Amino acid sequence: MNICMSGLDYSLAPIELREQLSFTKNAVVDMDRSLAAIDGVLGAVLLSTCNRTELYLSLPAGSAVDPGELLCRTAGVDYSSFAHAFVTRRGEDCARHLLEVACGLRSQILGEDQILTQVKTAASLSRTAGASDSVLETLFRIAASCGKAAKGAGRLTALPASAAHRAVEALAERLGPLSGRRAMVIGNGEMGRLAASLLHEAGCAVTVTLRSYHHGETVVPAGCAVVPYDDRYAAMEGMDLLLSATTSPHYTVLAQPLAAMAHPPQILVDLAIPRDIQPDLPSLLPQLTLLNVDDLQPSSRADAGALRRVEAVVEEYLERFFQWSNYRESLPALEEVKEALLERVGDMDTEEAVLKTVDLLMGGLKEGFTPESLRLCAAKIRSHTR
Repeated sequence: MNICMSGLDYSLAPIELREQLSFTKNAVVDMDRSLAAIDGVLGAVLLSTCNRTELYLSLPAGSAVDPGELLCRTAGVDYSSFAHAFVTRRGEDCARHLLEVACGLRSQILGEDQILTQVKTAASLSRTAGASDSVLETLFRIAASCGKAAKGAGRLTALPASAAHRAVEALAERLGPLSGRRAMVIGNGEMGRLAASLLHEAGCAVTVTLRSYHHGETVVPAGCAVVPYDDRYAAMEGMDLLLSATTSPHYTVLAQPLAAMAHPPQILVDLAIPRDIQPDLPSLLPQLTLLNVDDLQPSSRADAGALRRVEAVVEEYLERFFQWSNYRESLPALEEVKEALLERVGDMDTEEAVLKTVDLLMGGLKEGFTPESLRLCAAKIRSHTR
């Protein structure tokens, strides 16, 4: 097994770098397909979120490909700009890292809720692209199971575990009680809907933008008004706050239309990567406040007991992965054992052949089994249906 990954995240790469290697779901499928088609790549899974972009590769034995360089080359960006921000891990370090990511141990908001779904989505998109091999398929399946098990080990912090929760907290810290405030949310994806719901629960009068509406298909958070996306600037006039969370490749909010308003939103939150709101807005309109995902870092320590339990879960599932890997890599050797045994006992009667086979296996594997493993083997043999 030869697995490796290169990734950049909020800890080393500023938002200006991360957004250059941020991909929509369709773009991830295209990237996975292109990466897997490269000679010497057996499998590829690209994980792209607001806070991290990570490429996982399965390679032939002995290969030492640099995943970060490969990702940049495939995406058409200059690797030298990113080299200092990439962290590359191989083998066990690579597998452990993915399991920790799935558990929220590597998230900017410790234990965040969205990352497990994002890990599952990355594996699904790679599968759609025909880019995943059995090694990465198994690694990501075990990582998803690990992340699910970790949730049962307890919350890592007392703080809400999502960027949307943290954004609403940050707004309340700056504006005071949100009850009675007028709020607009641009974006009706998972993050936008969650943010709108949380603002409504906090007492805001919330308006959500929609690009299109299909009766019975479009989900609008309960209690929220709607406005067509194209009418967003007109509806923005007089709002107290604005939050944008889309996957648009273009800015959803520009400085010029805000400058023309008599009463623009005084505080704006951008939860998107690439960014939705024109980044230099504060320098152009200093009376307005703009926050992005990097401004929402919570100041809370992990619960030590929960952290130990989650770390134990990681170790358990890491062992499961390597048990699977060891079995997979042992299959060719098992075929050799079968052939060798047939050569030795092929002419014996059944009972004599069985006894001789066991003796030969005991002699050949005397340092590789335990009483418990032998009992499990015997139980497996007895349960086998002819």
